[in-house]
Amino acid sequence: MSYQVEYTSKARKDLKKLPLDITQSIILSINSIKIDPYSYVKKIKGTKNHPLYTHRVGEHRVILDIEDDRLLIIST
Repeated sequence: MSYQVEYTSKARKDLKKLPLDITQSIILSINSIKIDPYSYVKKIKGTKNHPLYTHRVGEHRVILDIEDDRLLIIST
C-alpha cells in the first residue's frame, strides 16, 4: 500500500526557506518512504494520544503524521 503525501502550509514555507538541493533531497526521501514509512521513521516521545514521527534527511528532520493512507508532512 502506498501512502498519499500531503504538506501543511507550514511545511511548504519551511521547504521554501531551504536551498533548492536540500528541498529536492527531502522531497525525494519522503517519496521513497511512502510505501512503508514505519520502517524509516522514529516515533517522537511524548506524543502518545496522537503520535508524531520524525524522519532524518541529512542534517534535517522532517516531522510527520501517519494516518490511514496519508503521510502528512508537518514541518521540515
